[in-house]
Amino acid sequence: MLIGVPKEIKNHEYRVGLTPAAVKEFTSHGHSVLVETLAGDAIGFTDEMYVEAGASIASTAEQVFAEAEMIIKVKEPQTNECKMLRKGQTLYTYLHLAPDPTQTELLIASGATCIAYETVTDDRGGLPLLAPMSEVAGRMSVQAGAHYLEKAHGGSGTLLGGVPGVAPGKVLIIGGGVVGTQAAKMALGLGADVTILDRSLPRLRQLDDIFNGQVKTVYSTVDAIEHYSSKADLVVGAVLIPGAAAPKLLNREQIAAMKPGSVLVDVAIDQGGCFETSKATTHQDPVYIIDDVVHYCVANMPGGVARTSTMALNNATLPFGLALANKGPAKAMLEDKHLLNGLNVHEGKVTYKAVVDALGEKLGLTYTPAQEALNA
Repeated sequence: MLIGVPKEIKNHEYRVGLTPAAVKEFTSHGHSVLVETLAGDAIGFTDEMYVEAGASIASTAEQVFAEAEMIIKVKEPQTNECKMLRKGQTLYTYLHLAPDPTQTELLIASGATCIAYETVTDDRGGLPLLAPMSEVAGRMSVQAGAHYLEKAHGGSGTLLGGVPGVAPGKVLIIGGGVVGTQAAKMALGLGADVTILDRSLPRLRQLDDIFNGQVKTVYSTVDAIEHYSSKADLVVGAVLIPGAAAPKLLNREQIAAMKPGSVLVDVAIDQGGCFETSKATTHQDPVYIIDDVVHYCVANMPGGVARTSTMALNNATLPFGLALANKGPAKAMLEDKHLLNGLNVHEGKVTYKAVVDALGEKLGLTYTPAQEALNA
């Protein structure tokens, strides 16, 4: 199979779909890889490194999309990229379709087979291709929050760890999954006062064991969110409903009741955001202030540490990518229910129910089960 790796074009996105090491894995299995020039150059993966790994270098994205049978990316395809996709071609990348009707319509119109990293599953009920970026984003959320709490950046001037004689800052993490756990580790490492809210009692018990009672674990209710957010210096939104739009957990009135100069970091922004006042921002212009509360809503947070993120992502995506190339997409998915769960769009049909639930009425979509679509 001919694999294509275009250069990412989203604002300040320096990650790349395949590292040179991953390219070597594909070429060692007999596949060809076409990489757009300078695709990984910003993070130290030069064209020469890709050539040494067995890839060919394309001068334009148009060449990559025109020639490749499978496109491997990181971020969701932008409008002009969607228009270059075609029937019979496979797209393997993050999609986040539920809050994005424009991309959804374009992918349907393309006729391509579109597999979303964020909905591929594993035997433990996890999301193995989302997990590494969730780990990065969780750690970055506290790093970013601590930065924007500084007075010069619009914050209250609070040091999360405090100092002897001064109480530490309060961090509220809403959601105790991968993002929330990693955020808690970072916040604890800084010496902050940390509270995690979650609606799963078994998960709260796990977190209590993991952190040996060093974090407060609280069952998540509207009242608990309202109470703890009003006292927090930093609130991290870390909720996820796989493939679906994120629920709004803090409304405008509750945000207005927060302490002036406090910071919201919405890690769920890729799925539409979990705060009513959230709107996607970029690394170039990451924050805005509403009701004296700093909002950090960067939609590609892990892109800020693109080298680490690219290597972590490739570790997870490579085995599934090889299966798609070695067996062909349809056979690979029909033989692996977890990879099949990654299929969101196939030849004009939407095959992921949460996307139809979110956009069906607006776009007139109907749901076709993935297996049925592939066997049609």
